[in-house]
Amino acid sequence: MYVLELAGQDDAFAAREAASAATGVDRVGVGLATARGVTDRVRGLAFTRRASAFLGTTDPTVEDADALLAAATLDRAGSVAVRAVDVRGTAGVDTQRAERVLGDRLVDRGFRVDLDDPDHELRALFAGPLPDAAGGPAGTGICAVGWLAVESRRDFGERAPSDRPFVQPGSMDPLLARALVNVAGARPGRTVLDPMCGTGGLLVEAGLVGARVLGTDAQATMVAGARRNLRAALDGDFDLARADARRLPLADGAVDAAVVDVPYGRQSKVEAGSLAALVGDGLSAWRRVAGRAVVVGDRSWADAATDAGWTVESRFRRRVHRSLDRHVLVLE
Repeated sequence: MYVLELAGQDDAFAAREAASAATGVDRVGVGLATARGVTDRVRGLAFTRRASAFLGTTDPTVEDADALLAAATLDRAGSVAVRAVDVRGTAGVDTQRAERVLGDRLVDRGFRVDLDDPDHELRALFAGPLPDAAGGPAGTGICAVGWLAVESRRDFGERAPSDRPFVQPGSMDPLLARALVNVAGARPGRTVLDPMCGTGGLLVEAGLVGARVLGTDAQATMVAGARRNLRAALDGDFDLARADARRLPLADGAVDAAVVDVPYGRQSKVEAGSLAALVGDGLSAWRRVAGRAVVVGDRSWADAATDAGWTVESRFRRRVHRSLDRHVLVLE
């Protein structure tokens, strides 16, 4: 078992992304989830910061965490550092005291403390409870204790859309783009398509986690710009072509997944009725070539997806600012 430290504020979406790199993901507290197993792909997650080998959970107090550690079977030795976290300030725990108490407990059990270069890092994660059906707290919260096993690579700030060779307003930030391609199943051995690729930001993130990427766009300028961006970011294989997203030049089942950020009504030059037709026809085309799709828009396209023959596996609504929400559909 592992405990996962989720990033961002949308834990349901973070847990869904984590499920692309872990098995049996289950949210257990604010910003925390457990998993039966994890893979190396955790390093490529956007909204999971760390995974720790699970020692156990208890109530969110220093005394209970100490008792858990006193009773736990510790299968390692050497030097240790203790890191206590009050997740998003929801538990009200004195983390410095927690580190002292748990550090003393480990010294009693034969470890030596090394805060600079420890052999092992023990993480004590104190979090408030998940909300119940009415939106109130369900329980008193949790403390999850584990040995740090893997950290995700937090390099998204190094790939700001404004730093790419080809720039257009409104490009999606790499953090969200990475999460979306992970949910779509991007990984080595998989092929991911973006049929409305724009500047190629989704394809960059899919390529960086090892997928083979294909992109199309109706505008030649976008295809040429996306090619420049992918060449600058990727060493791996990619293909781009000018094509209508409704009439893709691909065989049935040619790709493992499609991921697409469809035009937004307020930003698009496409009229509302034409946009609905474009997305509806596109969803049918994407279903022909892909077994899964992740579709993002400024509204939910769930009805259109169902009409096109997709099953909505999950859906999320992510606040961008006061006048814009992003709706994310995961389709099978």
